[in-house]
Amino acid sequence: MRRNQKAAVTLSVVSAAALMAMLAACVTINVYFPAAAAEKAADKIIDDVWRGAVPATPATAPEHSGSIGIPASISCWAALGAFLLPAAAAAEPNIEVTSPEVKRLSGSMEARFPLLEPLLDSGAVGLTADGYVAMRDAAGVALSERNGIRALVANENADRAALYREIALANGQAQWEAQIRNVFATRWIARAKLGWYYQDAGGAWIKK
Repeated sequence: MRRNQKAAVTLSVVSAAALMAMLAACVTINVYFPAAAAEKAADKIIDDVWRGAVPATPATAPEHSGSIGIPASISCWAALGAFLLPAAAAAEPNIEVTSPEVKRLSGSMEARFPLLEPLLDSGAVGLTADGYVAMRDAAGVALSERNGIRALVANENADRAALYREIALANGQAQWEAQIRNVFATRWIARAKLGWYYQDAGGAWIKK
């Protein structure tokens, strides 16, 4: 009897030690990033900003050089979830994009889009591979208009950078900023109109 009790105590100690080790490992890794929810949230914001100026059936985005997931984190938390949580608790969470600052930034970009759209249509401005816009063909723009377009591009990029940061902060995960940016980078391109230019992973401009 005593031997069985001793074995049970040993097993409990080992299990507790394993659980503590698993917790420590997970704490040192970023919390699981819900990529599918982030894509859905990005599409909603993009549709609002571009006012429906997207294909009826969005094309699949070209492969992006950056990864938007954290496999090590996923496996870590999945293992911990299996150890502690019921299956229902493992469902992928939503991404919060309704904070006042996120709404303000997306509204600012929506208000700017009527000025940006003709430049995207003409190819003077294109979508970069890292989630921003850039002057693509300055030669196709009148010299007197170039400074204004550069300012427009700079303001758009400032709002985009702030948007990615604010979405991460609104979800209480500041370390998600780069992953949010990567998701938007692929979704801006995927939902762009035919005829717009975008950059591939190598920086080359491609007409969609």
